[in-house]
Amino acid sequence: MEKLIIGIDLCDNYTQAAVLGREDAWMLPTVICRKKAAEEWYVGEDAYKYTLVGEGVIVDKLLSLAAKEGTSTIGGVKYGGMELLQRFLGSILAMVRAEYGGQKIDELVISLKNMEMKLLEGLTASVEALGVPKGCIHIASHTECFVHYVLNQRRDVWGGQVGMFSLSDEDLRYYELKVTRGPRQMTAMAEHEELEEGFSLSVLDTGSGAKMADKILCACGERFLQKKIFSSIFLTGKGFARTDWAPEFMKQICNRRRVFVETALFAKGAAMKAEEYLNESDSPSFVCLCEGKLWSTVSMEVMKRDAKSELVLASAGESWYEARSVVEVIPDGEREITFTITPQQEPKKKRQVKVTLDGFPERPNKTTKIRVAVGFLDEKTMVVKLTDQGFGELFPKTDAVVRQEVTL
Repeated sequence: MEKLIIGIDLCDNYTQAAVLGREDAWMLPTVICRKKAAEEWYVGEDAYKYTLVGEGVIVDKLLSLAAKEGTSTIGGVKYGGMELLQRFLGSILAMVRAEYGGQKIDELVISLKNMEMKLLEGLTASVEALGVPKGCIHIASHTECFVHYVLNQRRDVWGGQVGMFSLSDEDLRYYELKVTRGPRQMTAMAEHEELEEGFSLSVLDTGSGAKMADKILCACGERFLQKKIFSSIFLTGKGFARTDWAPEFMKQICNRRRVFVETALFAKGAAMKAEEYLNESDSPSFVCLCEGKLWSTVSMEVMKRDAKSELVLASAGESWYEARSVVEVIPDGEREITFTITPQQEPKKKRQVKVTLDGFPERPNKTTKIRVAVGFLDEKTMVVKLTDQGFGELFPKTDAVVRQEVTL
């Protein structure tokens, strides 16, 4: 049986779900409704249907509600934003699994525009509560899913620079990807910019509105695409479900370039990313540097069997919210722990950061074991926690702890 690998693009207005290897994706409004007279829940278009006939109470913008830890009261009952989002996600997963005979989910990646720690933790816990094992749940930025989608196409599609416009009711964004080949593996660098020229898709309902929107996109195209050579341009988002409203923009971007339209690109890219987690035993074919990823490698120099070696605690290209390490070390005369931070793109600019053992007890040399825990608050902030572990019965451990944030 084929493994069930799912990617979900979770946004405030619309959510899309894709299964690896399946062409069609699901798209539904990110809304939930509870019937007034009963504890019955509906999502997407069904939620609108019951609300329109006066039988239900609807809640929209579920992602924002969960992110700000908001609540909504329905029928005198107060529901937390994350609880409502969990119900919504449960309906999506049930809908997908129903198409696959109730098959268990082998891997799931949720794609988000903004990577906030509280939201990531809440989402992971919510999906786990829905029966998906924690180790099978991952979250990735839109930018990373863009990278995975593009790099899963033919090599000539991404051999040079790749640009992408994403248009939805929420915003207009431009993404750019450049792949460089190193001696061991490729590095994929991607960035995005939110454009202030964004507009509501309802303007496309009138001829004059569509003409104005076409002009806006042409101006953006001129700004980002001129004087650059692109292998390809991608268009994604609900706004590009049709492109006939933007004839001038299409003419502009199609000039000596290949253009691909995929409205469910982030969901499909998330599913492709999910497949990579299943194949973790294979060494990754590229290092991905983008939003949600670490751009530097963090390591420590240690002595192992009388030889110096570099112990890597977190690698460039790892997701910052998943990157964490715990090791135990015994200092040899040092009163600090030294970390080396090496930027992936500029290894010559590596630097050392020393975290002093303030408050640790004075002991004879090599009689203090220290637990070194490293985690990240975002892609640019590392948190180091050093804990005294003592040294057996000879020197019992104390409650000495040092916690320090380090800017990468």
